[in-house]
Amino acid sequence: MARRITILGATGSVGRSTLDLIEREGEGAFDIVALTANSDVAGLAELARKFRPERAVIGDSSRYDELKTALAGTNVGVSAGCDAIVEAAGAQADWTMAAIVGTAGLAPVMRALEGGGIVALANKEALVSAGALMTEAARRSGATLLPVDSEHNAVFQCLHGSRAAEIRRIILTASGGPFRSWTLDEMRAATPEQAVAHPNWSMGAKISVDSATLMNKGLELIEAYHLFPVGPGQLEAVVHPQSIVHSLVEYCDGSLLAQLGPADMRVPIAYTLAWPQRMATPCTGLDLATIARLDFEAPDLERFPALSLARQALADGGAKPAILNASNEVAVASFLARSIGFLDIAAIVGDVMAAYDPPTPATIEDVLEIDAEARAVARQVTGKIHV
Repeated sequence: MARRITILGATGSVGRSTLDLIEREGEGAFDIVALTANSDVAGLAELARKFRPERAVIGDSSRYDELKTALAGTNVGVSAGCDAIVEAAGAQADWTMAAIVGTAGLAPVMRALEGGGIVALANKEALVSAGALMTEAARRSGATLLPVDSEHNAVFQCLHGSRAAEIRRIILTASGGPFRSWTLDEMRAATPEQAVAHPNWSMGAKISVDSATLMNKGLELIEAYHLFPVGPGQLEAVVHPQSIVHSLVEYCDGSLLAQLGPADMRVPIAYTLAWPQRMATPCTGLDLATIARLDFEAPDLERFPALSLARQALADGGAKPAILNASNEVAVASFLARSIGFLDIAAIVGDVMAAYDPPTPATIEDVLEIDAEARAVARQVTGKIHV
C-alpha cells in the first residue's frame, strides 16, 4: 500500500527536497494527504497541481481566494489560516514532514505527534522550546519522532540497534561557519553578507547567521538531549570544517561510529522517508581520495559564546531554552537589519536569559507566551544598542 504523506512547509527547501524524492519513486509509492505553506500561494499551487494532494492549506487566511482560484478544477481541497494548518497536521497520514520554520510550527507538530504516526522533524523550535512537551506527546500517542537535521539524523543512523547503556557520548559536528578563523576584532566588524556566506551549505539567512555564531550547534545540543537517551554531560560539539562527518557516537567499548555523507539534505530526508528501510537518492557519493583529509578542532568558547549560552539553557531547563531561542531570533534579525553588530547577538541573548525567568511551561500555549515575552525583552535590550 502507498504510504500517506503530509508535508508541513511544502514550499521551503526541505519540503521541496522531500517532494523531489517522492517524485523519483514514481506513482504508487506515496499518496499526498496535505501540503501546506505560510504565504507562498504561487509555490503551493504549483506543487498542488503537480502532486494532487487531498488538500492544500495556506497559512495566510487573506490569500484563501487566491489559492482557491489557482486550484480551480483540480479537485484539491483548499483551506487557509493557522487553525487549518493544525487541522491538516492532524489528518490521517502515515508520515508527516514537519518543516514549518519558527514557533508557527509548534502547534502543527504537536497535533501531528498526537496523531500517533511518524513525524519527520525539521523544525528546531519544536524540541528547543517545547522538547519535554513534544516527547511526552509522542510517548502518549505512540508516535515515532525521526530527526531530519543532518547532525541528528547522523546520530540516529549511528545508534541503530544500540542500547542506551552502551552510549558513552554523542558528538555533533559543526563547520565552524565563515568566521571559524577570524579574530574577535574581525568578527566585531563582520557584515550580514559575510555572516550568511556559509562555506559548505546553502541555507537561509537566519540559520546561516546561527552557524556563524555557533548558536545553531547549541540549539542542536538541546534537540539531541530530547531525541536521544543521554544526559547533557554526554553531549559534545566539535568543529569539522569539511562538513563530511555529520555526527559521531562513542560507545562504552571505545568504538566511535561516524556517519559521513554529502552536504545534501536529501540524504537525511530519504532516511526518514523510507525508514526503517533505505531508498535511493540522486546524491553523488563521497570520493574519499579527493577529500583526502578530515580536520577536527575544539570550539573556541571565547569567540563563540553562544555555544556556552545554549549549554547553560539546557542545564537550567524549564523555560530557558525557549527564551534562548526567542531572544536569539530577535538578535539575529536585528543584526541582519544592521541595527546591531555581530558580537552583540550572543550578548543580547545572555542579557535576556539573565533578566527573564518564568515558570516551566506546561502547555504549548505557555511556550508561546514565554516566546512572546522573551522577544519583547530582547527588543528592549536590542534598542539600547547603537552600531
